[in-house]
Amino acid sequence: MKQGTNIDATLIAALSSTKNKSKERDPEMHQTKKGNQWYFGMKFHIGVDSDSGLIHSVETTPANVHDLTPAADLLHGEETVVYADAGYQGIEKRDTMQGRGIGFRVAMRPGKRRELPDTRRASG
Repeated sequence: MKQGTNIDATLIAALSSTKNKSKERDPEMHQTKKGNQWYFGMKFHIGVDSDSGLIHSVETTPANVHDLTPAADLLHGEETVVYADAGYQGIEKRDTMQGRGIGFRVAMRPGKRRELPDTRRASG
Protein backbone atom coordinates (compact mmCIF):
# COMPACT_ATOMS: atom_id res chain seq x y z
CA MET A 1 0.00 0.00 0.00
CA LYS A 2 2.62 2.52 -1.04
CA GLN A 3 1.75 3.41 -4.63
CA GLY A 4 -1.51 5.35 -4.79
CA THR A 5 -4.62 6.39 -2.95
CA ASN A 6 -8.14 7.06 -4.19
CA ILE A 7 -10.05 9.62 -2.12
CA ASP A 8 -13.75 10.35 -2.18
CA ALA A 9 -16.65 11.52 -0.06
CA THR A 10 -20.31 10.58 0.11
CA LEU A 11 -23.31 12.07 1.86
CA ILE A 12 -24.98 10.13 4.66
CA ALA A 13 -28.53 11.35 5.14
CA ALA A 14 -30.06 11.91 8.57
CA LEU A 15 -33.56 12.79 9.66
CA SER A 16 -34.04 16.55 9.71
CA SER A 17 -37.13 16.28 11.88
CA THR A 18 -37.38 18.09 15.20
CA LYS A 19 -40.06 15.69 16.46
CA ASN A 20 -37.88 14.11 19.13
CA LYS A 21 -37.34 14.48 22.90
CA SER A 22 -35.06 17.51 22.61
CA LYS A 23 -37.22 19.16 19.91
CA GLU A 24 -34.13 20.04 17.84
CA ARG A 25 -31.96 18.70 15.04
CA ASP A 26 -28.74 16.83 15.74
CA PRO A 27 -26.10 19.59 16.19
CA GLU A 28 -23.41 17.46 14.49
CA MET A 29 -25.43 17.30 11.25
CA HIS A 30 -25.79 20.09 8.71
CA GLN A 31 -27.48 20.65 5.39
CA THR A 32 -25.83 20.98 2.00
CA LYS A 33 -26.93 21.26 -1.60
CA LYS A 34 -25.73 18.80 -4.24
CA GLY A 35 -27.01 19.62 -7.70
CA ASN A 36 -30.54 20.92 -7.14
CA GLN A 37 -31.20 18.67 -4.14
CA TRP A 38 -30.80 19.60 -0.46
CA TYR A 39 -29.47 17.02 2.01
CA PHE A 40 -29.24 16.99 5.80
CA GLY A 41 -26.65 14.81 7.47
CA MET A 42 -22.91 14.07 7.40
CA LYS A 43 -20.17 13.27 4.92
CA PHE A 44 -18.12 10.10 4.98
CA HIS A 45 -14.62 10.66 3.53
CA ILE A 46 -12.42 7.66 2.68
CA GLY A 47 -8.89 6.95 1.48
CA VAL A 48 -8.56 3.69 -0.43
CA ASP A 49 -5.43 1.91 -1.65
CA SER A 50 -5.47 2.06 -5.47
CA ASP A 51 -4.12 -1.46 -5.98
CA SER A 52 -5.78 -3.57 -3.31
CA GLY A 53 -9.00 -1.58 -2.73
CA LEU A 54 -8.44 -1.65 1.04
CA ILE A 55 -9.73 1.33 3.00
CA HIS A 56 -6.91 2.84 5.05
CA SER A 57 -8.43 6.17 6.16
CA VAL A 58 -11.90 7.31 7.24
CA GLU A 59 -13.08 10.74 8.35
CA THR A 60 -16.58 12.03 9.06
CA THR A 61 -17.66 15.66 8.88
CA PRO A 62 -20.91 17.63 8.83
CA ALA A 63 -22.41 17.65 5.32
CA ASN A 64 -21.55 21.31 4.71
CA VAL A 65 -17.76 20.74 4.97
CA HIS A 66 -16.00 20.86 1.58
CA ASP A 67 -14.41 17.61 0.35
CA LEU A 68 -10.95 19.26 0.31
CA THR A 69 -10.96 20.12 4.02
CA PRO A 70 -10.15 16.61 5.39
CA ALA A 71 -8.22 15.49 2.26
CA ALA A 72 -4.78 15.56 3.94
CA ASP A 73 -6.08 13.25 6.70
CA LEU A 74 -7.08 10.66 4.08
CA LEU A 75 -3.49 10.09 2.94
CA HIS A 76 -1.14 7.64 4.68
CA GLY A 77 1.96 9.63 3.66
CA GLU A 78 3.74 7.12 1.43
CA GLU A 79 1.66 7.44 -1.76
CA THR A 80 3.17 8.75 -4.98
CA VAL A 81 -0.15 9.46 -6.68
CA VAL A 82 -3.65 10.46 -5.53
CA TYR A 83 -6.79 9.90 -7.63
CA ALA A 84 -9.90 11.96 -6.96
CA ASP A 85 -13.14 13.14 -8.55
CA ALA A 86 -13.83 16.70 -9.71
CA GLY A 87 -14.78 17.80 -6.18
CA TYR A 88 -11.08 17.83 -5.35
CA GLN A 89 -10.06 20.41 -8.00
CA GLY A 90 -7.19 22.51 -6.60
CA ILE A 91 -5.99 19.92 -4.07
CA GLU A 92 -2.39 20.31 -5.27
CA LYS A 93 -2.45 24.02 -4.34
CA ARG A 94 -3.31 23.39 -0.68
CA ASP A 95 -0.58 24.16 1.88
CA THR A 96 -1.08 20.70 3.43
CA MET A 97 -0.18 19.06 0.09
CA GLN A 98 2.94 21.10 -0.75
CA GLY A 99 6.31 19.32 -0.75
CA ARG A 100 4.90 15.80 -0.49
CA GLY A 101 6.06 14.70 -3.95
CA ILE A 102 2.59 13.42 -4.86
CA GLY A 103 1.14 13.42 -8.37
CA PHE A 104 -2.53 14.36 -8.32
CA ARG A 105 -4.93 12.90 -10.89
CA VAL A 106 -8.18 14.82 -10.47
CA ALA A 107 -11.15 14.30 -12.80
CA MET A 108 -12.30 17.13 -15.02
CA ARG A 109 -15.53 18.92 -14.11
CA PRO A 110 -18.46 17.61 -16.21
CA GLY A 111 -19.08 21.03 -17.78
CA LYS A 112 -15.47 21.25 -18.96
CA ARG A 113 -15.63 17.74 -20.38
CA ARG A 114 -18.73 18.63 -22.43
CA GLU A 115 -16.83 21.60 -23.93
CA LEU A 116 -14.13 19.32 -25.37
CA PRO A 117 -14.36 18.45 -29.08
CA ASP A 118 -16.01 15.14 -29.89
CA THR A 119 -13.12 12.70 -30.26
CA ARG A 120 -15.05 9.45 -30.77
CA ARG A 121 -13.70 7.23 -33.52
CA ALA A 122 -15.79 6.62 -36.59
CA SER A 123 -16.86 3.00 -36.76
CA GLY A 124 -15.76 1.11 -39.78
